Amino acid sequence: MRPAFSVLFLTTLIGAGQGLFLALFMCELLAPASVSSNFLAGGSAIILVLCSLGLIASFFHLGHPERAWRSAMMWRTSWLSREVIALPAFIAVDFAYGLAHWTGFGHTLLIGTVGVVMAVVLFICTAMIYAAIKVLKEWSHPLTLVNFTLLGITSGMTLAAAYAGFFAPDLTVPLSQAAFVLTVLALLMRGASLWRNARLTPASTLQSAIGIRHPRIVQKAQGAMGGSYNTREYFHGKSIKFVRGVIVVMILGVFVLPLVLVLTLPLLAFVLQYIGLLAERWYFFAEAKHPQNLYYQGNS
Repeated sequence: MRPAFSVLFLTTLIGAGQGLFLALFMCELLAPASVSSNFLAGGSAIILVLCSLGLIASFFHLGHPERAWRSAMMWRTSWLSREVIALPAFIAVDFAYGLAHWTGFGHTLLIGTVGVVMAVVLFICTAMIYAAIKVLKEWSHPLTLVNFTLLGITSGMTLAAAYAGFFAPDLTVPLSQAAFVLTVLALLMRGASLWRNARLTPASTLQSAIGIRHPRIVQKAQGAMGGSYNTREYFHGKSIKFVRGVIVVMILGVFVLPLVLVLTLPLLAFVLQYIGLLAERWYFFAEAKHPQNLYYQGNS
């Protein structure tokens, strides 16, 4: 599949925002004496920026942005429609949570609990957009949901450690330690998905598709000399060397370097981890092999 950069930014930005919200609420719940209302309100503002930027990025993936409102109409059957509803709802709850802390309104634990529920719902909706596509075996697995959720929480926790380093030093060490543990867990889960996907066998082949058992079948033409939607959208078009480079950036950026840096330089760890997450999300799309690629293998 061809990765769309608007979707890469959408999923990674809102994932970090959701993870940061969970980290902030955990701080309020478990260490109320170490956090101030201003700290939590400021963190909510960061979440608002991240999720708003992700929402803006999503519009660049639309052919007709003026019709974006229609994407929510199929919420009964479409995970995409559910995400379109869940994301603004999460942003609204985060805004209410930050405002409640800033104004001293109170009821922040109640609002925060609703925010946690919305963050989880949003994780599920985003991941299920891809996990529900049965023909893409690389995506159609519970590990897709696990990795979308875990990577988002991990990046949010790393960001929380970096934020605490400036405004709540007492929380920096425990948040950094939590980010370290989550990064290790994320490495194990993403590694499991890479291991699984590398061993997948296609459900059909050229032989089974056309009913010919000859061991060597070569496609000479597929009818599109100048390319088509199928050849543009279902192939990433990059070399094997490029793809391997992306994998290296993913492993180093998301896992190795943050593990080395998060306990001492959490801000740098987050920056590198986010760059790695962009690579990880690019590879997530690129490794998916659509069955239509058996026929649309290239231009004539």
